[in-house]
Amino acid sequence: MHVGIASGFANHSKVADRQFIREELTQLELAAELGFESIWITEHHFSDYSISPNPLMYLAYLAGRHPRVRLGTQVIVVPWHDPVRLCEEIVLLDHVSGGRALIGFGRGLSRMEYQGLRIDQGQARERFDETVAMIMRAMQTGVIEGGEIFKQPPREIRPRPIRPLKGRAFCAAGSPASMVSAAKLGLGRLYLGQPMAAGHITSPSTLGRVVGDEASDAWLTAWREAHPGEEPVAPFVSNLVFVDESGERARELARVHTGKTFAAAVKNYEMTSEHHGTVKGYESYSSLRMTPEQAQAAIENAHKSSIAGTPREVLEQLEQVRRRRQPQGMIPHLYTGGMPHEECMRSIRLFASKCLAEMKSWAAEPSTIDGPVARAA
Repeated sequence: MHVGIASGFANHSKVADRQFIREELTQLELAAELGFESIWITEHHFSDYSISPNPLMYLAYLAGRHPRVRLGTQVIVVPWHDPVRLCEEIVLLDHVSGGRALIGFGRGLSRMEYQGLRIDQGQARERFDETVAMIMRAMQTGVIEGGEIFKQPPREIRPRPIRPLKGRAFCAAGSPASMVSAAKLGLGRLYLGQPMAAGHITSPSTLGRVVGDEASDAWLTAWREAHPGEEPVAPFVSNLVFVDESGERARELARVHTGKTFAAAVKNYEMTSEHHGTVKGYESYSSLRMTPEQAQAAIENAHKSSIAGTPREVLEQLEQVRRRRQPQGMIPHLYTGGMPHEECMRSIRLFASKCLAEMKSWAAEPSTIDGPVARAA
């Protein structure tokens, strides 16, 4: 099993930005030093919810300091980007890292972020489908072109792509329609913050990204129709994980920090607003709208869908996830919600010493990302 680590760059304790970013990078560098095989970083703008406006830039920094770790996005929010510039940045990350990029794509959900970036959220699905299709072709052919929205004249991508993205490109999506689109585009599934029980939506990481069995089945059917004879790309799975030698302390950490994270998510995604679920292409999200009272109850119960306990208990819970999702890789999210820096470092060290080797020994679906890592440019 490939085992990486995920981070949301969430600054819920409102640490000064300069200190926060240095601490966050220190945590991720520790993970790389201790043997985690990939680092996955999200994209968000304009708030403490996540101080990560350019995950590819963070990953380029980490690529230079750690020559073996794979470099993932969870996710790049595609509609916020020009397809040419985004393709060039992905290619450049590949070049400086020796082809280590793993790209998760998504549509995004926050109205505040769409408005701040001056993008019509009602065009999100069309912009996503068109941009990803252009990039996937360009990574294969070296030329980017086309599109009804962008009307891109043919241009050569320089530096030229090292290798195609298919097999190392994934999508985090929250509906069967989005999963069908992802499969047709050749994207694997990226399960972020998945709750332990199907359809149980309380985890802050699942807001706007819950992929249940119905969506997963839709993806598989669409993949087989669009790519006959090709083995489906096995997914990556991320869960919120709280680990301590004391199971009670781990569960208390989960209660405190998932609550903070869920509260921040409710605010960022305006989950109690009447507008939620009314934007074109996001109608299915109306089922996640909450009253203030429901939101408070969800904040208090968010810990129930995280993974928490002693190292042995955590491994048992992650094994349940492995059996259900049958991934090629798992990317636990080991700190979140304003957890102090030293607590984050302790969590990474404990997981690395007590859980990492056993997880790596688990059977996994065939990898589509592994293979020789080239020397960086």
